[in-house]
Amino acid sequence: MRALSIAATGMSAQQMRVEVISNNLANMNTTAYNPRRAEFADLGYQQLTRPGAITATSGTMVPTGVQVGLGVRPTAISMNINQGSLAQTGGDLDLAIDGKGYFEVTMPNGSSAYTRDGSFKRSGEGQIVTSQGYPLVPDITIPPDAKSIKISTTGEVYATFADRPAPELLGQITLTGFTNEKGLEALGDNLFAETAASGSPITDQAGNAGMGLIQQGYLENSSVDAVRQITDLIEAQRGYELNAKVITAADQMLAATTQIR
Repeated sequence: MRALSIAATGMSAQQMRVEVISNNLANMNTTAYNPRRAEFADLGYQQLTRPGAITATSGTMVPTGVQVGLGVRPTAISMNINQGSLAQTGGDLDLAIDGKGYFEVTMPNGSSAYTRDGSFKRSGEGQIVTSQGYPLVPDITIPPDAKSIKISTTGEVYATFADRPAPELLGQITLTGFTNEKGLEALGDNLFAETAASGSPITDQAGNAGMGLIQQGYLENSSVDAVRQITDLIEAQRGYELNAKVITAADQMLAATTQIR
């Protein structure tokens, strides 16, 4: 009985959807987190009678045919590219991107990773790093005697010193964009890696070539809509229960068949 396997694929699909929703809700307070959405497609069809076939009995053409679907399968877990609201923190190294773009950081193995989480810190040497200690690209080091740090909307980093009247330019923070942001590989820790699907990174100054502007003293909130996620969760739960009822009904039908004398 096909209903058993078909309903099983439906239960598996709804289970995956619940897992995606649960991850979204778990990250509703994660800096710069974008929610994911599970996407599905129908499986293949068993062609008992193809549309347009000629019947052997009358020689007429079948207008619709007999095509029995075999269930559902996941096709993608897509990231919704929606910017979250900006929350003011007042931190001199808290940076939010107002618009498109990612900060580039260097991983321990020397590869590049990309993030919109701008909660940067200073290392023991004064280097600007992420909360996990990954240095920002390009490398910028803040002198220990710097009195304050000022970062412009286009990414210039200035330091003021007690014995100097004018601020000193320490470096330029750049932003990186991708042709297909949804094709980035999520690494965890709010980091992404380049893939063949994302396209090559495009690095430029903030405010140029469609890049956003950098806001000092702000962090980007998660763009998860909790109300929408709860609504989707209820819908997925109902879908799972309905597929379970199909399996129960199919089992009862099989039991009735075996009891025929």
